[in-house]
Amino acid sequence: MAENQCSGCSQSGSCPSANAGGQAGQSSSQIGKKIIVMSGKGGVGKSSVAANLAAWLSSRGSSVGLLDVDLHGPSIPRMMNVTGEDIHQVGEMVIPAAGPSGLKVMSIGFLLESDSTPVIWRGPAKHNVINQFVNQVHWGSLDYLIVDSPPGTGDEPLSAVQTLEKPDGAIIVTTPQQVSVMDVRRCISFCGKVEVKILGVVENMAGYVCPKCGYRVDVFLSGGGEKVAEEFELPFLGSVPMDPEFAISGEQGKPIVLQGEKSPTAQALAASFSKIKF
Repeated sequence: MAENQCSGCSQSGSCPSANAGGQAGQSSSQIGKKIIVMSGKGGVGKSSVAANLAAWLSSRGSSVGLLDVDLHGPSIPRMMNVTGEDIHQVGEMVIPAAGPSGLKVMSIGFLLESDSTPVIWRGPAKHNVINQFVNQVHWGSLDYLIVDSPPGTGDEPLSAVQTLEKPDGAIIVTTPQQVSVMDVRRCISFCGKVEVKILGVVENMAGYVCPKCGYRVDVFLSGGGEKVAEEFELPFLGSVPMDPEFAISGEQGKPIVLQGEKSPTAQALAASFSKIKF
């Protein structure tokens, strides 16, 4: 029961899992491929890759949902330029927000009072919320559900895997630094233990290319993502350069991948996504 699970929680009164008595209804949604985007540590651009993957698939005519289960650091609403006012409730079901290219978006960020409101929940409450986001959100008919998982291998990634019931695969995002690559190995081990196929590795922040002369500077060590992919015999999807426009596009809620040939970063992302064997 939600009352026992949430006892003592400082946000039990506002927790959506408490309102549902801990029991999530079953959605009539028809979801095709379920893809989890993961990273071993924060700050590697995982959410940016997830948002742009969803936008890229949607722009190519697929019906796409983007689910943000990064409960302690939800950034998808800003990246998609949607707010809690864009979701609606019909009976027990929630209608997700409409993002760029018509993709559907759901995030814990829609339910918080402000961007500075912390989520102080125990594991069972987190699991219930993720369960509700999958089963009590009216996703409709989707070709793809892209899940932005929090960094690491804790409660939320495990709950997402369990709730999605056999996800079709995971994409791991890393940066070239050795400390990030070390954490990728933990993600790979996690996926092996929960029996989730790894669709590929994306290396973000792979060097800075001068917009004036085109000269490339490897700010960090290069090739870390590709090396770890080779080590575990995983598909290496590609490298994405450091680009101030990538960060700016996220702040503006305009996925950079939709800029097409105007942006080298958009081209790098599209090239990486096109290698994914769903």
